[in-house]
Amino acid sequence: MSSSYFKIIGKNPLHGTIVPQGNKNEALPLLGALLLWEGDVILENLPEIADVLKLMDVLRHIGVEITSLDTKGSYLFQKKNPVKSDLPYELCSQLRGAVTLAGPILARTGRVFLPKPGGDKIGRRRMDTHLLALEALGAKIEVFPDGYMLTADRLFGKDILLDETSVTATENAVMAAVFAEGTTIIRNAASEPHVQGLCRFLEAAGAKIDGIGTNRLTITGVTSLSSPEGGLKHRIGSDYLEVGSFISLAAVTGGEIHITDVNPEDIRMIRMVYSRLGIEVRPTETGILVPSDQKMEIIPDYHGATPKIDDAPWPGFPADMTSVALVTATQCKGTVLIHEKLFESRLFFVDHIIAMGAQIILCDPHRAIVIGANRLYGQRVASPDIRAGMAMIIAALCAEGQSEIHNIVQIDRGFESIDTRLRSLGAQIERIPS
Repeated sequence: MSSSYFKIIGKNPLHGTIVPQGNKNEALPLLGALLLWEGDVILENLPEIADVLKLMDVLRHIGVEITSLDTKGSYLFQKKNPVKSDLPYELCSQLRGAVTLAGPILARTGRVFLPKPGGDKIGRRRMDTHLLALEALGAKIEVFPDGYMLTADRLFGKDILLDETSVTATENAVMAAVFAEGTTIIRNAASEPHVQGLCRFLEAAGAKIDGIGTNRLTITGVTSLSSPEGGLKHRIGSDYLEVGSFISLAAVTGGEIHITDVNPEDIRMIRMVYSRLGIEVRPTETGILVPSDQKMEIIPDYHGATPKIDDAPWPGFPADMTSVALVTATQCKGTVLIHEKLFESRLFFVDHIIAMGAQIILCDPHRAIVIGANRLYGQRVASPDIRAGMAMIIAALCAEGQSEIHNIVQIDRGFESIDTRLRSLGAQIERIPS
């Protein structure tokens, strides 16, 4: 799979109905959280993507039995043996999501060696916030060249101020605090929909968490969690980042797509930003409709000032949508500044989009000026990360001629069978074995 590439013929309007996959960023911490108790757990709507499947392999390695159920995306998780505290280095080093195993395994066993996690190459991705939060709860941390050893005889509730609004650090701190003695307060906590999903999942097993959906979480420690009789069942919410990507695909190809199973609250900021690009989204009884008659014209700020799209902690514009927004803006008349604040390497993929014909000025690692609308032409490109990969698919589908997208193993990490699903909308996209 790693040597395959996508061959794409552009300029075909996409039409039809599509269902977004389950939220990858909710699925990964839930797989860690189920280690906190012994009862059976059924997870529904799990996206069958590379990152999730690899983390499930990690769970098998440390003692979890996993059974695929009849409904696609549904799995039964059973822990019939004590959970091992040693994580497989080779698997974890390929996977950023493995970091969410640190909190629950530490809370359950008092010891965990966390290999340096892998993931997207978009710049430095700090582990400090995770480690400082777990240290505040009582963990002792040793740093080694290939990872981190965390140990704790007992965990104690603390008033913690996170030094950044990190999603995965919030999730790690919550999972560890569930078994901490006393009360833990997490300030500057992330509040994305997938953080909320994790907290509600833990509540269903008996955790006591107040402030879900806010930046201040209060966790009252308990001595144990348990599944209700018959097991705990949880359905993972739809991936609002994929919803945003489908909105872009409809708009830039001039098509009309109906997206179902959408939580309107999850995409309010995405819709607001897209409206400034001249893209309208209409609610329906079962989701949202992206109509074909789009203005595709950037609305300037007051006094004609150049508008800005910048990412921010929830409920701000998601950082993982920055790459998609940038490519979308190339098809809109006007000028906009894209400001990616978090990762210093995320915007480097724009060289590929410039080669396709876009007018983009990369001001520095964090800012790019997009001047549209541009006619794009097919090129041979390579995806450096999950989100850039989807942005390249969007660019290729609105470009004239044929494009090749290589290193699609990155895309497969975050998007399930994206080529098959886009073909159902009329996209000319083919996976070619190299």
